Amino acid sequence: MIINEDAYMSLGKEKTTLKITLKLGDCLKVMNEISSESINLIFADPPYNVSGKKHISVKSGKRVVLDKGPWDKFSIDEYTRFSYEWLKACKRVLSDYGTMWISGTLHSYPTIGFLLKRLDFWIINDVIWYKPNAPPLLSANRFVPSTELIWVASKNKGYFFNYKLAKKMNEGKQMRNLWKIPATRHKTKHPTEKPEPLLKRIILIGSRQGDTVLDPFMGSGTTGVMAKRLSRSFIGIEKNEEYFKIAKQRIKKTKVLENEITLGLVKWV
Repeated sequence: MIINEDAYMSLGKEKTTLKITLKLGDCLKVMNEISSESINLIFADPPYNVSGKKHISVKSGKRVVLDKGPWDKFSIDEYTRFSYEWLKACKRVLSDYGTMWISGTLHSYPTIGFLLKRLDFWIINDVIWYKPNAPPLLSANRFVPSTELIWVASKNKGYFFNYKLAKKMNEGKQMRNLWKIPATRHKTKHPTEKPEPLLKRIILIGSRQGDTVLDPFMGSGTTGVMAKRLSRSFIGIEKNEEYFKIAKQRIKKTKVLENEITLGLVKWV
């Protein structure tokens, strides 16, 4: 059973106080502090394990070594163990009505998909994020990578999904799992920063105002920015101190959009 928009609205409160919690540290340790089944939506942008000395990318039209940082370098076995542990932790804190959205590329999504099945998640969709303005390749021996895949999963079939809003956002037609959203110029120095329109769509469709959104790999804080702007409470976890500081400043500066719900003060932890 899918919880529909009208049924879920009756569970909300007229007055909501948002709670913003930002934690500097390892996501596995910090998630142990979160109560079971307390999170309504999880967006995870984990390491893709794409970095390497022999891996090449393009930056500003020039060939560069693809190196996101030490946090993006694993052996296959290490990556599988790490992914299993954080997915297991996410399942514990996710509510029975919640959904988890996990971004990835061909380097990571086979592992994530396998582990979602191993952990007995209900896989709802694979959303294909198509970037029409993806940078060109310097080589001529393969297709230009222009997509990322986002797994959408839940603990059971009773998850919340704002079907009506998704249809309204798509000009009255059923929203398909192919999302054409251009890549945007990064607002920060984080190498894997996601565009705000992508997170806006995910948060609007997968949660209600007043719900709690978790990002276990917060990076430069885009999920937190959009969660706060859209009147959701937020828990963000980041192990890199530099990115954590960037995220904290971005989220603090973000204003809650005016809406029909009377909001209380934003509470910081």
